[in-house]
Amino acid sequence: MSRRVAWFLLAFGIWSWVIWITFVKNLWASENSWGPDGSATGFFVVHLILAIVSFALGTIIGVIGLRGLRAKQKADA
Repeated sequence: MSRRVAWFLLAFGIWSWVIWITFVKNLWASENSWGPDGSATGFFVVHLILAIVSFALGTIIGVIGLRGLRAKQKADA
């Protein structure tokens, strides 16, 4: 993997975390997320699952990028 691709993957993983943390904060504060009795709505559950999957994928992609950078450093040394 090239250094450019590794940096892109690492940046994508970090960006994914930044975006989805903001999304979850906004989701939590949304009036659509909570029913009249204070329980989570289907809207909240579906979007929270989407966020959790995105956190996992962002982490995996970021780790691949980080490993690519480390491998490139070892190869260049």
